[in-house]
Amino acid sequence: MPSKKDKQKTPQQKQYEKLEQQFETKRPVAKNCLKAFFVGGLICMIGQVLSYFYLYFFHFTEQTSGNPTTATVIFFSMLLTGFGIYDRIGQFGGAGSAVPVSGFGNSIISAAIEHKTEGFVLGVGGNIFKLAGSVILFGVFSAFVVALIKTIILTLTGGM
Repeated sequence: MPSKKDKQKTPQQKQYEKLEQQFETKRPVAKNCLKAFFVGGLICMIGQVLSYFYLYFFHFTEQTSGNPTTATVIFFSMLLTGFGIYDRIGQFGGAGSAVPVSGFGNSIISAAIEHKTEGFVLGVGGNIFKLAGSVILFGVFSAFVVALIKTIILTLTGGM
């Protein structure tokens, strides 16, 4: 059933849409989803190997190995971005490379590289958190809200 917008289109607009659909490139959605799944999974697997590395060699606990693992994954994603390798991973894996914490490191360093010609203070310093700033802001805000809810619940239930 045609929508209200389709009924309001002129015959030329409808003809143009048919022509546009003929030349539109078909996207391999299933293939892209599989690539994103496996790239994201590989990045997470590397993170898990790093976590086991910290557990075994540095005697961290499961609770304390998360922070150095996250920092290491972010560091390596920034390093790979600086050498131009992470961009190729992103081209191949799509959202699979952006969703893990490595995508956060990539977004920070990409903005810094893009604006380095403007100088370190106004270019790099002023733009380094352009993409990642919202992630940091909403991450901190949501952590505050969750902690506030937890505190209220614990207070009302008597600290159970």
